[in-house]
Amino acid sequence: MNRKSGMLCLGVVASLLAFMPSPAASGESACIGCHRKVTPNVVKDFLDGAMGKSGQVDCADCHGSAHQSSTDVSKVQLPTEKTCQKCHSTQYDQYMAGKHAAGWVAMSAMPTNGIQPHPFIQGLKGCGGCHKVGVRDAATKAQGHYGSPCDSCHTRHKFSKAEANRPEACRTCHMGFDHPQWEMWSSSKHGVIYQAEGDTGRAPKCQTCHMENGDHRVMTAWGFLALRLPEDDPEWMGYRVTILKGLQVLDMNGKPTARLDVVKAGKVARLDKASWQAERDRMIKVCSQCHSTAYAKTNLANADAMIKEADKLMAEAIETVAGLYRKGIIKPQKGKPPYPDLLTFYDSMTPVEQTLYVMFLEHRMRAFQGAFHMNPDYVTWYGLAEMKKDLVEIKSDAAQMTREAVVRKK
Repeated sequence: MNRKSGMLCLGVVASLLAFMPSPAASGESACIGCHRKVTPNVVKDFLDGAMGKSGQVDCADCHGSAHQSSTDVSKVQLPTEKTCQKCHSTQYDQYMAGKHAAGWVAMSAMPTNGIQPHPFIQGLKGCGGCHKVGVRDAATKAQGHYGSPCDSCHTRHKFSKAEANRPEACRTCHMGFDHPQWEMWSSSKHGVIYQAEGDTGRAPKCQTCHMENGDHRVMTAWGFLALRLPEDDPEWMGYRVTILKGLQVLDMNGKPTARLDVVKAGKVARLDKASWQAERDRMIKVCSQCHSTAYAKTNLANADAMIKEADKLMAEAIETVAGLYRKGIIKPQKGKPPYPDLLTFYDSMTPVEQTLYVMFLEHRMRAFQGAFHMNPDYVTWYGLAEMKKDLVEIKSDAAQMTREAVVRKK
């Protein structure tokens, strides 16, 4: 065969190969074949992930097989935590026993959520965007079409365990106004070592302390509200009762309200000694992998004491505003008791209550969360110092409102 004929033959073979499917492509499902054109990066993520590489999982396993063409996209099934349970039962059981599963319960119980814009809650652009990590019923899912709990951390469609095991996976939700754990941890000594050395195991990350051995339960001793019952310290218990009244978990006479059931369901507080102690013992065990047990206990106890200091300021502020209600200077909204409601947040009707909510949700949170995340600057300047400033402003505003009320009566 001469050179010209040889080149012609190779050209024909190359042309034929171009139209033949590759060995990998020949085994692909129709879903992947179509979505290579429609959503190519989704296909790439899936095939780069462990499930795609295994060859044992296909799109229909999670999305169903009812959707077959561009004309029946509405038939596609969106995965839920139940979908993941089929293969990951251990992780599912852990998740269901933990606080993340209760994320939607805690959020939807807020008294003013009903007046928020739909995109903010059900459209997942506000609170719903993070709280979708919780279990939602069918009706709620229908209102907010996308978002399943598991892909809050294992982002679709790669669902990478390695990605979810990095602290950055927690950053989207655990940052900012009311719980800046990312900022606290990343600028603490633990976080600085992690960023300097990488994930060498020398410094703890979020998963080290809160998901030891991959446990998806993710619980803490104090809960989001840093409240526990009963409290053996009578002084501290007094502060706590005032805060619980401010949350309207207790009524003005100190009796439980319907919100107590929400606190239980949302797992945002510890309501018996045993549950609090179990979580504290677990954390001491985690800390003792690097520190002495005595060191761990001392630091955790000092952080506990910071909660008491914050609660003392918080209780005084709540009582100051409650005094304005008792005097009739602030009128309660229809159907509500004459007492401040901390869970009204930014929908509070008076400036003094706006300061009170910020004191509770931003500054108190930073004062105690900074202590547990080993960040002295957050405890001081973003936490305790701001709480003291808030208290001064609240007392000043209350005094001014009282003077104005006296003038109006003359």
